Amino acid sequence: MVRLVWTGWWLGLLWAYGSPASAQDRRGPPRVELRENYPNPFYPSTTIPFFIAGEVCAKRHRPKVSLKIYNVLAQLVAYASISGPRGERLDDVSLGCGEHLALWDGHQLNGRTDPAPGVYYYQLSVDGQRLTRKMIVTAPEARSDRRP
Repeated sequence: MVRLVWTGWWLGLLWAYGSPASAQDRRGPPRVELRENYPNPFYPSTTIPFFIAGEVCAKRHRPKVSLKIYNVLAQLVAYASISGPRGERLDDVSLGCGEHLALWDGHQLNGRTDPAPGVYYYQLSVDGQRLTRKMIVTAPEARSDRRP
């Protein structure tokens, strides 16, 4: 009898709240998307696309956006800049919704202009929601002036 009561309780819970699979189906499209940078791997610069859905900008709200670059030690290395004529650094900037392209040209906060080869992480923050992806910086190609 205990088993029946316990089983009935579990079935009642599933009926009332739905299964985990149905909960996943009810989610709409993502409000913010951080896409893969290109080219990846790269040297010395890369483009980072991201998307902010229109629902984020409801009632003329302009979300605060940051796009930071971190090394593998989780140290802030740089900020990406918004692609375009303004080239504004993405550090708590108000942006509209839609497709955006950011650029990291390899410049770092410590004044170095060439990123060291290795793994880096880029983190997009939109009104406090954070998304992170990985990118790889390759070594600069050895240039030779010799002709065969």
